[in-house]
Amino acid sequence: MPAVTADTLTLPRIPAAALGDTERPVRQLSTGPRGHEGEGFPVVRAFAGVSTRDLDPFVHMDQMGEVDYAPGEPKGTNWHPHRGFETVTYMIDGTFQHQDSHGGGGVINNGATQWMTAGAGILHIETPPEELVVSGGLFHGLQLWVNLPAKDKFAPPAYQSIEGGDSTLVASADGAALVRIIAGAIGGHAGPGSTHTPITMAHVTVQPGAQVSLPWRPEYNALGYVLSGNGTVGPDARPIHGGQLAVFGPGDWITFAASANQDSNRPALEVILLGGLPIREPVAHYGPFVMNTRQELMQAMQDYQSGRLGVIPDGALMPHTVN
Repeated sequence: MPAVTADTLTLPRIPAAALGDTERPVRQLSTGPRGHEGEGFPVVRAFAGVSTRDLDPFVHMDQMGEVDYAPGEPKGTNWHPHRGFETVTYMIDGTFQHQDSHGGGGVINNGATQWMTAGAGILHIETPPEELVVSGGLFHGLQLWVNLPAKDKFAPPAYQSIEGGDSTLVASADGAALVRIIAGAIGGHAGPGSTHTPITMAHVTVQPGAQVSLPWRPEYNALGYVLSGNGTVGPDARPIHGGQLAVFGPGDWITFAASANQDSNRPALEVILLGGLPIREPVAHYGPFVMNTRQELMQAMQDYQSGRLGVIPDGALMPHTVN
């Protein structure tokens, strides 16, 4: 980890904080519990224990893996529905195949991101390819759910494929941290992701003993999830490690620092940064549907059961099993 790297000394740099800038304090630190998703792949529930108000416009995030599968063990999800939000799958290591009922699909690997707008309704599948199921191998990624405002809940489904090399790569002011901007903008540098809900998403690698301070839009919320490594976060240098989420308070800068000593298998501090413009609407969430009211949830389930959210296409991708 990670799949996409670069020489930070040759990249554009994000300017350092200026006099008068306000660093965001850490409002909450939480540790995600471990569980299983889909056909049984291991996940960390990154947002567990955090209020929906602090997460808004985000709804759910799983860290998938990091796991080194033996032959025959890799797992994904079978065909399932979504409505009312966007799903974001970011693959750091390993490979997922994707297909949906509206013609979208492809292969996600090597730092690539699949951005799917479920909108009015869609069926899709994400599963490792046959060759990876047979051979086994490393699997590590994220799945994030981004809410849609009521006016966009029934938008036409859409699909974006963002290859790893498409992410905007920049460095911290001193060149000691690599920032991969997937969506939104940081310090005037914009990522390729196109979103209904205004958000920023980035993957930051901070070298041992180094610190990164990044400008953050004050009207956005701010979340930092540690994929691996250990260090500190915020102006009070609160200790943080892999599997923990920092929820920031108000301000216009966020700071992480990596401890000088890291695990040899995880040589740097790896952080996912998220922020967005809060929607401030009621959230009714059940299973694969994120709506505004319970009545809309019931309608989504009825529409799925009657086939109005889509149908599995002929010759569709299916999970590969080893007998």
